[in-house]
Amino acid sequence: MNLHLDGKVAIVTGGSQGIGRATAATLAAEGASVVIAARGRERLEEVAGAIRAAGGKVAHVVADVSQAADCERIVAAAVREFGRLDILINNAGTSATGEFQSVTDAAWQADFDLKLFGAIRLARLAIPHMQKQGGGRIVNLTNIGAKQPRAKSMPTTVTRAAGLAFTKALSKEFAPHNILVNTVCIGLIRAGQHESKAAKAGKDVEEVYAGMGRDIPLGRVGRAEEVANVIAFLASEAASYVTGTSINLDGGTSGVL
Repeated sequence: MNLHLDGKVAIVTGGSQGIGRATAATLAAEGASVVIAARGRERLEEVAGAIRAAGGKVAHVVADVSQAADCERIVAAAVREFGRLDILINNAGTSATGEFQSVTDAAWQADFDLKLFGAIRLARLAIPHMQKQGGGRIVNLTNIGAKQPRAKSMPTTVTRAAGLAFTKALSKEFAPHNILVNTVCIGLIRAGQHESKAAKAGKDVEEVYAGMGRDIPLGRVGRAEEVANVIAFLASEAASYVTGTSINLDGGTSGVL
């Protein structure tokens, strides 16, 4: 792709692995300066080193987006290191699911703090910088369960559904400022959590992925790079008339648009 992101500055949360790592690398390859944030220092430094080795511009911040002060540090680092902020990718969060009766108040609150309030706080901090320069892009990562929840899928499907409403409301409020807000609703994507489970169970990861892909219309689990390509498109001028939209990236799994 040639998305002309030269001169743009992007924040990618959850940037140390999986979709976040692939997105940071893709944005950097397209010319953006990228700030990656996550809780693990070692993985962050590894990703930052790989992006620099490929010729990209990157800074990293060890941070937990469920903490308001850490959100402030992330945005401050982007402006300090690169002088502006154009793109915010709210990607932090894992899939937390269980039987409803087993999900405690603490688990509910932790999921809202990480997935919803992290996005809210970062957007609140990023928007003034975007307004100053005449526009920006916010992409929130959610999942297809937010639209079509299954049994035993809470709290994730509920917090992700809140992310859909947040995306739509924010897109309408800030459209006059040329701040475009969209969400990518992911299905099954290759990720560290699946690979860790396979390793603990003594199973071959490719066999696990093959099994997971049998019920997907395209016949396979998606790759993080495929998600990153869509995010990069939404962050670019190629998507200059796209806002308030959710894109299912699930190989055709979802039964709803």
